[in-house]
Amino acid sequence: MADLQHPRPLDPQVADLVARVKRANRPPYWQYTPQDARAFHEKASKVLEIAPAPVAQVRDLSIPVGDAHIGARLYTGMQAREPAPLVIFAHGGGFTIGSVESYDAICRMLANGACCKVLSLDYRLAPEYRFPTAAEDVYAAWRWAFDEHTTIGIDPQRVAGMGDSAGGTLTAQAALRARDDRLPLAAQVLLYPGTSAWQDTQSHRAYAEGYLLDAKTIQWFFNHYLRDDADRMDWRFAPLDAPEFAGLAPVFLQLAECDPLVDEGLAYGRKLEDARVRVDLKVYEGAIHSFYNMGGALRVARQAHRDTVDYLRSVFGTSKAT
Repeated sequence: MADLQHPRPLDPQVADLVARVKRANRPPYWQYTPQDARAFHEKASKVLEIAPAPVAQVRDLSIPVGDAHIGARLYTGMQAREPAPLVIFAHGGGFTIGSVESYDAICRMLANGACCKVLSLDYRLAPEYRFPTAAEDVYAAWRWAFDEHTTIGIDPQRVAGMGDSAGGTLTAQAALRARDDRLPLAAQVLLYPGTSAWQDTQSHRAYAEGYLLDAKTIQWFFNHYLRDDADRMDWRFAPLDAPEFAGLAPVFLQLAECDPLVDEGLAYGRKLEDARVRVDLKVYEGAIHSFYNMGGALRVARQAHRDTVDYLRSVFGTSKAT
């Protein structure tokens, strides 16, 4: 798994999108309060995403997590047959923004495409709930899904974890814990996950400004999420620092080439390969962080969606949707 040399040229369609966003001159997230940033994100996320497709069923759930509950949404794909495969999805947003609602179209696409169910988690956000709340919420929801597999109509032998960005971090740490607890996780899909304690790689330097996710925004997220720098040493925040990777579920690692997080994603892939974990890697040339959510505007995003669906079908043994 070779290193990339940075910076790399943007895909022409991505470059045009970045230029249009710059011309719009919207303030970066770090100039907002967390609450205002969430409100802005909920509106902005709809502009570039794919259209939400009809699915067979949508159920809003309340999942117990320790002494609290979190919301979740369970999607059943049009061709899913019970007991169905399940994707447990953790959304991105720097542990501070994002929601089940802002990832609704993505989860519908996955449920239909992979002929499965998708459980999308509304874990608690920072700064109201700092580390390790999000990590604990996500893993508690995983445990609940396996325990309640009969109730929610899923096959516990065909469960995949999936998340993007911060959600990729949360999925990676949950997969490590699932291995330790002998949960039969079938696979994990990690979309440009954060894996490192520190943002000191070449890609963080190369893409610090001008690629939509800037260095100040990353630190703004982490300043809200982390209680102090000691939390950076906890592998629930930095899965790259986990003590052991052997025995993990297979991974589909989908990375954006022009992304501050790409180097730490590649580093995580190398750690997994060194531990003889199966890793399928796809680096999307000229793509930026969060491109997966821009399928209404970017061909590369729609290709990434197809790649995810193909991978999940191969893991789940589901036929191609028609």
